[in-house]
Amino acid sequence: MKKFLLLIISVAVLVGCTSQESTDHMEEIKKLMANNDYVLLDVRTKEEYQESHLKDAINIPHNQINKNIDLSKEKIIFVYCKSGNRSKTAYDTLTELGYTVYDLGAMESIDLPKE
Repeated sequence: MKKFLLLIISVAVLVGCTSQESTDHMEEIKKLMANNDYVLLDVRTKEEYQESHLKDAINIPHNQINKNIDLSKEKIIFVYCKSGNRSKTAYDTLTELGYTVYDLGAMESIDLPKE
């Protein structure tokens, strides 16, 4: 019973921390975006992008990101997708290619205007 109670308390603490971290993370992202020297990169499929996307985002599916990608290394790149899996893959690839990248994760959890 003690182990179960400890597990419940641990989960509650982690959920509380995650929510605050998410809010803090989004505030940091918005500060970085204030200088307008960034690219919002939607790495979902073309069809998903056409249904809805973040305002001013460009679409390059995650499986098309390679050394031939035509993005400025002078700009910060913010990547996102539907669940966070493809954006993580894109983040890893772009970081390896020398870009400054932030993974925003799942589109639905991003507090930015959508189209």
